[in-house]
Amino acid sequence: MRTAFIDELIAIAATDERVWLVTGDLGFSVLEPFADRFPERYVNAGVAEQNMVGVAAGLARSGAHVFVYSIANFPTFRCLEQIRNDICYARLSVTVVSVGSGFSYGSHGYTHHAIEDLAVMRSLPGITVVSPGDPIEARRATRALANLGRPAYLRLGKAGETTVDGDGDTFRLGTMRLIRRGTDVTLIAMGSVLVTTVAAAAALSAQGISARVFSAHTLKPFDSGTLLEALRETAGVVTVEEHRLVGGLHSAVGEAVIDAAERPPGIVRSIGVDPDATFGTGDQAYLRAATGLTSDGIANIAQGIVDHARQRA
Repeated sequence: MRTAFIDELIAIAATDERVWLVTGDLGFSVLEPFADRFPERYVNAGVAEQNMVGVAAGLARSGAHVFVYSIANFPTFRCLEQIRNDICYARLSVTVVSVGSGFSYGSHGYTHHAIEDLAVMRSLPGITVVSPGDPIEARRATRALANLGRPAYLRLGKAGETTVDGDGDTFRLGTMRLIRRGTDVTLIAMGSVLVTTVAAAAALSAQGISARVFSAHTLKPFDSGTLLEALRETAGVVTVEEHRLVGGLHSAVGEAVIDAAERPPGIVRSIGVDPDATFGTGDQAYLRAATGLTSDGIANIAQGIVDHARQRA
């Protein structure tokens, strides 16, 4: 995803002189193409993320649209006060870009596990929060946020994510992207677990279960309409996120159901990181398996929803 992001940002910057890129001394082997082509619009702020955000805010006040880039926990938790006060309060055109969502940097230990960032960023005022599911969405989200003109958070995976074909291949901020049609149960994935969720749908199909799949690439604003429609039309929804089950997709779904004028009949089940669990080191696959974020884990919960519905029918 990070390569898709920088390629798209270069294409945007080639026609829009307002676009700047600021990094906290990270992104080596990724950001050089932008720095080489637009050296006058590239700033390495050093290992000083708070200053990085301050620089971005100043540039934005001068008319720039600034993308700030670092490993997920560093441009969020380390400089949260600056994002809240300097960017969100002033409604500035700054996109905070984090790379290494979820357990992407799992082998670096808990300091690099980005599993609370969405909860924090989503709570800030006036910010758009986007977590693409594949490189296609990363490209389109980058372009959409470059034209947004207000604060945004773009949460990327690391590298090597698989491209997922969608139904009609549409992307629009604030909506879910339909990946697969289905009538029995709905799977809603956020972020790079999308490909695992699609694999779960394929496994369910082999068992005679038709699974609808969406990519919930935009967490804020959240597409409540699509969620409620899925709960009315299928037996239930399984949400899948590489994030704690607080403040992210699970919470957004719960809020949408509570706020609905009429409670839809479908069941909601969620797979993600336990709100109180901590983890040591391990690669992404290992840590995902430890939290049930596998195709088998997703399929088993979805099958339980369908079995329950069929028993009641």
